[in-house]
Amino acid sequence: MRTYEVRTYGCQMNVHDSERLSGLLEDAGYARAATGERPDVVVFNTCAVRENADNKLYGNLGHLAPVKAEHPGMQIAVGGCLAQKDRDTITRKAPYVDVVFGTHNIGSLPVLLERARVQQEAQVEILESLDVFPSTLPTKRESAYAAWVSVSVGCNNTCTFCIVPALRGKEKDRRPGEILAEIEALVAEGVSEVTLLGQNVNAYGVEFGDRQAFSKLLRACGEIEGLERVRFTSPHPAEFTDDVIDAMAETPNVMPSLHMPLQSGSDRLLREMRRSYRSAKYLGILERVRERIPHAAITTDIIVGFPGETEEDFLETMRVVRESRFASAFTFQYSKRPGTPAADLPDQVPADVVKDRYGRLVDLVNEIAWEENKTVVGRTVELMVAEGEGRKDSETQRLSGRAPDNRLVHFAVPEEPVRPGDMVTVEVTYAAPHHLVADRVLSVRRTRSGDAWEARTAAPASAGVGLGMPTVGVPAPLPDAPACR
Repeated sequence: MRTYEVRTYGCQMNVHDSERLSGLLEDAGYARAATGERPDVVVFNTCAVRENADNKLYGNLGHLAPVKAEHPGMQIAVGGCLAQKDRDTITRKAPYVDVVFGTHNIGSLPVLLERARVQQEAQVEILESLDVFPSTLPTKRESAYAAWVSVSVGCNNTCTFCIVPALRGKEKDRRPGEILAEIEALVAEGVSEVTLLGQNVNAYGVEFGDRQAFSKLLRACGEIEGLERVRFTSPHPAEFTDDVIDAMAETPNVMPSLHMPLQSGSDRLLREMRRSYRSAKYLGILERVRERIPHAAITTDIIVGFPGETEEDFLETMRVVRESRFASAFTFQYSKRPGTPAADLPDQVPADVVKDRYGRLVDLVNEIAWEENKTVVGRTVELMVAEGEGRKDSETQRLSGRAPDNRLVHFAVPEEPVRPGDMVTVEVTYAAPHHLVADRVLSVRRTRSGDAWEARTAAPASAGVGLGMPTVGVPAPLPDAPACR
């Protein structure tokens, strides 16, 4: 049996795509390589958005070249956004790569690997539009208790700093019944938390002409018995409507957390970015969310140093950050992305200026996050236990979990054994900028998700690959990563 390893870069969409790639390979008879074992197939699922994405890819490919030379049967495949963009460059720079495939045809990977092996030559297959909606593909989910569920792929926006629409295509929406059927199947397998995933998730429904489709979907999730937590990422402020806020507030299993990219607080720069909202609209959305959901934790993405950014523009961003009171923020120093309109804009900001502004922004974000976390001290919260050993402070070992608002909490090890996916109720006793600590565990609730995790860790690694179903594998927590936007 040939073994494989999938290496993932980028956003949640890529993470979920990698689950599908793993499912496809296992459905074709491959097995995941054990830790430390040399795999027969290495698949790179790439990102074209993050800084130095191409350098990271070619650096990793370079490290594999001598390994492959020593093991002629080994194969290397490159897929994802960078493959979609640089299809011809990859095989030219790394001629030992066997397969290059794009974002629209991940389902072709097993066939392309076999064809490359038989024909003894590289296979490059890049489709320009989606052939099959990826959620119909076999999926090897990384978590027994939490799952990504795609509601759409692609994006209809034209942000000048973003190359995603060119690589993922126009928005394609799934029908609500398909999404709900997938969630119900996941819950039947023990999943208790789902994250609805889309490049522009709250624009869901645009393809079939229902402007309230996303709020209806949230409410429908509230009717699924056994589904304890619903999250979604990432919404766009331009399409964020009051019916979505109402659905969040009125649907008990929709969690009080919201990740909504700001990108800049300067109206002038938002215009240059082609972000179809202004700071007042953004702040108005936050105000209405907090009116309806007082304990909501709001997080965001911010870019520093966009071309033409002045000190006044930057100070506007700092103002909006102060008013927004984010629980955390993913902050980025702008860097050129070939193929985007912003790459050719004049007045690129000097690197030392970008670095200085970035440092000031991070200091402010951390200061506010710490202040916001301190307001949670003394509060009783129910956590979903996460995988891993948690955190050790001095001689105190703690486990980790996520609060309903998605804050990370390290909690004292309870007397009663707990498993990932179980629920613990704790009292928060300490706040740091990026996490909370709970030294008092008030109760433990064992769950079907914990049962599913336990069964998975004891089950044979070949079981359970199916259409969108959780399957056996090495469990891993859902990542804290922003969307591409």
